[in-house]
Amino acid sequence: MISNAHPRSLRTLLLITAASLTLIAGCHKKDQGIDPNSLGPVNTTPPPAAAPTASISADPLAIELGQTVTLDWRTTNATTVTIDGIGQVNPTGTQAVSPSNSTNFHLVAKGDGGTTEASVRVTVRPAAPPPPATVMDSSADSTSDAAFHAAVQDVFFGYDSFDVDASGQTAVAQAAAYLVQHPGIKILIGGYADERGSAEYNLALGENRANATKTALMDAGVSGARIRTISYGKEKQFCEDATDSCYQQNRRAQFTIDR
Repeated sequence: MISNAHPRSLRTLLLITAASLTLIAGCHKKDQGIDPNSLGPVNTTPPPAAAPTASISADPLAIELGQTVTLDWRTTNATTVTIDGIGQVNPTGTQAVSPSNSTNFHLVAKGDGGTTEASVRVTVRPAAPPPPATVMDSSADSTSDAAFHAAVQDVFFGYDSFDVDASGQTAVAQAAAYLVQHPGIKILIGGYADERGSAEYNLALGENRANATKTALMDAGVSGARIRTISYGKEKQFCEDATDSCYQQNRRAQFTIDR
């Protein structure tokens, strides 16, 4: 019986018993693991592919026949992109086209996630007819210089001036009336100065006189496209005498037919 055992033997027996219990308990814990079946089935199916997106625009949306338009398209998640009338294109891009008639540019974007479509319509108008040819005055080529100068008088200027004075305005009004009646005539206005002063100064003065006369003619209704100007300065003098009356003849804007 244990009550009769030696105390040391009793202590040893207790220690052995405790160790055995610990070993048994440890063995039971090691055997307890996580059962994979208790976690349920694992989902191995990949998520569905994203559907393609697509857009297409045109600039401008309306053109005349023969003009070009720029198409601009953008897609995502697409492996194949086609545009009717063009064929397969890059997923994103631009292209200039010149349709011969009004066209609906239809884009189809295909990918693993499906198919998406987009379209833009370009309106093609018939080309505008050319402007009617200007009816040339039959007298334009037949007008003689004498007849022209009889109707179109030169404009004269004061000393060191390029202002069109009252008498100059009268000459301009008469010239404008004749030119409006003869729209086929183009003119050249030459600006002149008298011999006093440097060549450079008089060249600039002649230019100012020619331009001032042109402006006055345009104000009177003559198209500036029919008028050219040139400056001769003190070259090609009309009168060689060193007198005031001679100087006056040389300070002028002269009209000639520009053929």
